[in-house]
Amino acid sequence: MANDRVLIAGGGIGGLTSALALAAKGFDVTVMERASKFGEIGAGIQLGPNAFHALDTVGVGAWAREKAVFVDMLRLMDAVGGEEIIHIPLDAPFRTRFGNPYAVIHRGDLHGVLLKGCEEHPRIELRPGTEVVSYEQDGDAVRAIPAAGDPVDGAILIGADGLRSHVRAKVVGDGEPRVSGHSTYRAVIPLEKMPEDLRWNAATLWAGPKCHIVHYPLSDWKYFNLVITKDNDAREAATGKPVSRESVRAQFMHVSEKIRRVIETGDDWKVWVLCDREPVGTWVDGHVALLGDAAHPTLQYYAQGACMAMEDSVCLAHMLDSHRDDPHAGLVAYQEARVVRTARVQLGSRAIGELMFHAEGVHARVRDEIMRNMTTEDYYDRLAWLYGETGLSGLGG
Repeated sequence: MANDRVLIAGGGIGGLTSALALAAKGFDVTVMERASKFGEIGAGIQLGPNAFHALDTVGVGAWAREKAVFVDMLRLMDAVGGEEIIHIPLDAPFRTRFGNPYAVIHRGDLHGVLLKGCEEHPRIELRPGTEVVSYEQDGDAVRAIPAAGDPVDGAILIGADGLRSHVRAKVVGDGEPRVSGHSTYRAVIPLEKMPEDLRWNAATLWAGPKCHIVHYPLSDWKYFNLVITKDNDAREAATGKPVSRESVRAQFMHVSEKIRRVIETGDDWKVWVLCDREPVGTWVDGHVALLGDAAHPTLQYYAQGACMAMEDSVCLAHMLDSHRDDPHAGLVAYQEARVVRTARVQLGSRAIGELMFHAEGVHARVRDEIMRNMTTEDYYDRLAWLYGETGLSGLGG
């Protein structure tokens, strides 16, 4: 490419990871973020081994490990009966099998690690207060059109601008996201407020009729992250809308007293109505491509949204570096390497939300019977397709 500058719309986890991956391959990168400063809202996220593969590749894995909490197990509980269904150990055999650990981390801490890496890299330019609303192409050049200010020119534009991506609107044009009907309520509580008998070093999920509850420690055990989801037929999208503890409590009166005690500890509850999109096979328009939630927004049930964006970033940089003389071919190669895997996560997330996390009656009993008869190795085998990938699997990396 005569001009190696890659433009990235969106300064979230996917945008910053892709900037680091591209800069490591020798590309100059400009990251444009609509907010007035680079930051991340939200609370905890889970990082599978595949996420650490990507973080190591872009050079910030050690920093991320300093901020993460390494949980001992994935624990599935019966939200009504209060007993354990199964747990999956995440100890040495797991790390040996998948080459990296499983951890939980505050979203802001992870974003801060990536931001620090970008701020220190001489090839990366960060432009806050720059919302890309459209783009134009002319031969080998792309022009990002911001909501305010002058256009920004480069050789490639990557749309990493999230669920309601302006770049996707032009590449795909599929309108508003699909509203799932599931509402997720989030809160972060100090360690001392968490009931002592539930302060487990685990990523814990309580599965119940049309609902589930997740909790795990964060920030060097200073806090616990609470995520409570209800299939309540919500029809309108919501993003971080404040709600009262009473309104949250009212939707979970059918769960065990153990988990109701956790709900009572939460303050400053906020609600998100979960949305995703149908998988599509076209993420590329000339010298423009999509990444992360802009390409394949998914529900939360595999805990893989951020992980998929990080994998995308590693693959994108590899493909563009391998096709220096033909950026469009590089973008198409990236798309083809990622479409099926990310669509499997999108579709699988919908399925396990319904069939495993929110099952009730006989369906729940069938789930429990199947899962209790599986060995630890059986679970590892079932997870191999997800955690054993690196973003470069099958590409010689």
